[in-house]
This record gives sequence, C-alpha cells and structure tokens, in this order.
Amino acid sequence: MGPQAEYVLRTVEERGVRFVRLWFTDVLGTLKSFAITPAELETALEEGMTFDGSAIEGYSRVQESDVLAVPDASTFEIVPWRGDEAPVARMFCDIEHFDGTPFAGDPRHVLRRNLVAALERGYTFYVGPEMEFYYFRSARKPKPVDRAGFFDLTHTDMTSDLRRRTITMLEHMGIPVEYSFHENGPGQHEIDLRYTDALTMADNVMTFRLIVKQVAADAGVHATFMPKPIQDAFGSGMHCHLSLEKDGVNAFADGTSESGLSETGRSFIAGLLRHAREITAVTNQTVNSYKRLIMGYEAPTYISWARNNESALVRVPPPKRGKESSTRVEFRSPDPACNPYLAYSVMLAAGLRGIEERYELPAEATNNIWEMSEEARRAAGIGSLPQSLDEAVTIMEGSDLVRETLGEHVFEYFVRNKREEWNAYRQQVTPFELDRYLGTL
Repeated sequence: MGPQAEYVLRTVEERGVRFVRLWFTDVLGTLKSFAITPAELETALEEGMTFDGSAIEGYSRVQESDVLAVPDASTFEIVPWRGDEAPVARMFCDIEHFDGTPFAGDPRHVLRRNLVAALERGYTFYVGPEMEFYYFRSARKPKPVDRAGFFDLTHTDMTSDLRRRTITMLEHMGIPVEYSFHENGPGQHEIDLRYTDALTMADNVMTFRLIVKQVAADAGVHATFMPKPIQDAFGSGMHCHLSLEKDGVNAFADGTSESGLSETGRSFIAGLLRHAREITAVTNQTVNSYKRLIMGYEAPTYISWARNNESALVRVPPPKRGKESSTRVEFRSPDPACNPYLAYSVMLAAGLRGIEERYELPAEATNNIWEMSEEARRAAGIGSLPQSLDEAVTIMEGSDLVRETLGEHVFEYFVRNKREEWNAYRQQVTPFELDRYLGTL
C-alpha cells in the first residue's frame, strides 16, 4: 500500500470519519456515488469495491455487469457540507475489470488514456475553465434571484453570499478559485477555477457542480448549469483555457512571434478549428446546448481564431506584461453541462492531431465575425458550428478522431443516447408552435 493510501487510512481514523463516499461518473457526466464504512476502506484501497455496472448509463451490459470501483487515494477530501459531528469523506474512483484492466466505459479512464498518449509525446495538458451558471428561486420555473448584470457589485444580496460560501467550500476541498463575479444574465454568475492538469481539473469540475448546487439548495435556491435556461438572456458557457507543457516549459509560448504563439501553439489551434464540428456533440451534449450557440449573446457560432476578438471560437488572450510564458488558448464553445472527462479528451486530441500533422493555421479573424455577411464569411473560409444536436451527432458519427479518442464503447453509447434524446425532443409540440399556429392554421 502506497503512502497516499496510508495517509487516507490514518486521516479517517484520526478525524473520526464515519463514511467514505466513492465517486465516479457515467458516460453523460452525471456524478455517481456509493458509501463505504471505515471498516471496508483498506479493502477498497487494495482491491476495489464491486458494483453492478449495468445500472450505470453507458456502462456494462447485463451479462457482464460487475466491475470494480478502485479509489484514487490522491483525491481524498473531507466534504465540508456534512459537518464535523459525523465527518464524511470522498474519493474519485477508476473503474476496472476484475483482472485489473481499465473499464472502457469509464470517462475518467478515457481522459487518462489520452493524457498518457500526450505524455508519450512529451506533453502535459493543462486546463482552466470559466464556470457559468444561474441561480433561480426554484427548479420549477427559471425565475432569477437577482436582476444584476455583468460585474455588478451586489454586496448586500443573497447571491454574493452564495458565491462566498461556495468559494469557501471549494477551498476546503482543495480547489483554488481565480475569479468570481456576476455575469451578464439576471441571476447568472461565474466562478473561474485555477489552472491545473486536465485530470485534476475534470475531477474539480465534477466537485464544483455538486458544491454550487449544494450551497444553493441549503439556502433554498436552485442552481443550474443548463446552457440556455432563459430565452432572451445570455447562455452559460464553460470557456476553457488550454496549454501544453513540455520539459517544464509552456509549449505554446514564443515571445519572438507576432502572435506570441509557437509553431506548436499555432498547430494546436489549427487542430481545434479543423475538428471543431466533429467534437461539438461532446463539448455541447444537450438539445438545449444549441439554443446558446446562436448570434446575439456572445457565444461562438463561427469557426475562427483571434488574439483579442470575443466573436472568435478560439481566442488567444494577451498575456500580462512580463508573463509572456503563460500564453494560453481559450476554446469558447463548451458549456458546463458537458462531461469534462470526455470534453477535455476531444479538445486535447484535436489539438494534438494538428501538431502531429502540422496543420496550417488559417488567417486571424480581425473583424467582428457576427457583423460579416455570409458571403464575406464564406470568402474568408469561416465555417459554422453545428446548429443542432442532430447535426452535431451526425458529424461526430463520421469522425475517426472522436471514435478513436473516446474508444468504441463510449463512442457507440454516446451516439445512441444522443440520437434518442434528439428523437424525444423533436416529438414535442412546443409552446412556440401552439402560440404561432394553433389560432391561425
């Protein structure tokens, strides 16, 4: 047993932890959990815990259902919302077969496998997401808890207190925060998580979503990561700042180039752009996601890059003076309802493909792309992101890159599940149709 596992056992005993919750996600990114007692903890750390994988979305078939949840001792944390009287801890798990081989349906394994492939090329992948979400008075109706706007100072209201409590709880869980503020929409807020390696960040995003909802629920408020909960308001995105490190150096930075980008950084962006349409079903996985990816609300709709242009899909934010080595790439289409393990996997794979095949970076978009005519965009070679989940899944289904990145098991389930979601959606008769047609047709 390694030192981290020994630390877990010692801490559980010293802190009087009553239960340890084992966390993992299904293919769609829903957090799953079951609890064990301290008496079972040593066995869990050494051998894993058996559970029925056929009950989890995208996991096992009934005839081969049992799998093992193997705790990752490095993710051990005491959960602060359960109090000190009967402490509860959590660990993320890797899902394995009984012979110790990774289970192909485990999203955490998918990301780990892609990170290993990057590491074999000398790269470590870092991510920093901007997490947007809404606070509503209940889950039944999207009634915002405030009417503030972007960067408004709302020090006397409930939502500032909710953000403060959320950040405090995140820090108790070892998740550092970089910024927090009120976003554009009424009741919309943003908390940016501090840059770290992609696997740690995917775990952090899962923890973040739970904590935001937990703190809100404790205050009688509903928090949602739905991409577009209000028709005429801004949607919630998860802009992702990305970089690769090689030999301890940022592989994207080159202070001698006009753009500040190295050839590696330029090729990575070119990969994101060329494969953007193929990976959108993963980064934007719900029917509702495509209500956000429309013009007029600052979400990207066209495939382009720029250094300081908010209308571009990929942005290269200017680094601070003297911090040129911190160059990052901002990918702006993902939303916070995605499965972060799968989303980070396909972003990494697209960028690495660009590096491996030396993709040439298109010209930078220097105009406001939203104000360009369709003819001008076409002449500039600027394509568009998929306009619906149906279109996105159709494009993804033909992508060898995404199939290879996710693995056959996850790929086939994801496509099948999203086809079912789209078919269920298109059967609905919406209020829009009733208002528009019932009285006139």
